[in-house]
Amino acid sequence: MTGFPFRWHGLVFEARCSGALWWPEGRWLIVADLHLGKSERMARRGGALLPPYEGRETLRRLSEEVAALDPACVVSLGDGFDDDAAVEGLEPEVGEGIAALAAGRDWLWIAGNHDPRPAAGRLPGRCAPEAVLGGAVLRHQPEGEGPDIAGHFHPVLRLAGARRRALLVGADHMILPAFGAYTGGLDAADPALRAWVAEGFAVACVHRALPVPLPRRMSA
Repeated sequence: MTGFPFRWHGLVFEARCSGALWWPEGRWLIVADLHLGKSERMARRGGALLPPYEGRETLRRLSEEVAALDPACVVSLGDGFDDDAAVEGLEPEVGEGIAALAAGRDWLWIAGNHDPRPAAGRLPGRCAPEAVLGGAVLRHQPEGEGPDIAGHFHPVLRLAGARRRALLVGADHMILPAFGAYTGGLDAADPALRAWVAEGFAVACVHRALPVPLPRRMSA
């Protein structure tokens, strides 16, 4: 898997074409918006019925990254679950898979707007509202002047007529794409994203991690 290395606020990262962010110095694997249990949550609340495979697909992709990188720590930047109750409704295969991936390493569930009490002792790992990496804060949503690394918005870019998940890197805010299946996305030109990353670059998730400049004014 081909990644794109870059330096940001004194730290060297690698943007992975999976949508994950890798900090090689500390061996941290950072992912955002897994939304595990989305199909179960929608069925439970009487919404549209989705094929019940998103958890397995998300687990498969996450397992590939863990196998390739052997991280010392995995960080989920919030919305690891589609709601707090989704932890209880996970398919046994998915819950057991997460437990197997967490064995022998640190695992941090950061709280998101969908899961204010992520895992809450029901899966391996610890929970926190945010964490610190160098001079940057890891949190679910960007805040203030930064620097911070967040998720929440599920950014995408349109390349060659297709929507691609993309990591956005600005001067003081970095926003990861959603790692989970069935998550949808918000165009990088949307005002909600431009408010945090007005210029900088994106890394599109294609067959490799493809850097793309982001001008100050992007067409919708």
